Amino acid sequence: KKMSPQLLVTDINRSIEFYTKKLDFTIEFRFEDFYAGIIKDGNSIHLKSGHPSAEERKNKRENDDLDIVFSVEGVEDLYNKFGKRSVEITQPLCDRSYGKEFYIADPDGYILAFLEEV
Repeated sequence: KKMSPQLLVTDINRSIEFYTKKLDFTIEFRFEDFYAGIIKDGNSIHLKSGHPSAEERKNKRENDDLDIVFSVEGVEDLYNKFGKRSVEITQPLCDRSYGKEFYIADPDGYILAFLEEV
């Protein structure tokens, strides 16, 4: 029915605030103070309090390794909206043979790609 990747986050309240205020997700559910689900347009992410590996986050950023890729429409508008909301853009909007894309980082360093396919 759906897939929900789980991200370990150092501060669940900060992560919920980022995803809801900056990326327009809504809270799907919250379980006590350590687990939550957020959703937007049928895309669900689960957030769990924990300790993401700093080394893994560093390696992913240095190699442009992606944690989640969202297929979207209107990627240029989304790029401009995120820029106005002070979202950290790790790869600016660019044209590829398969479409247009850009990458952002969340507060824990997870790299999210937004791709409009051709």
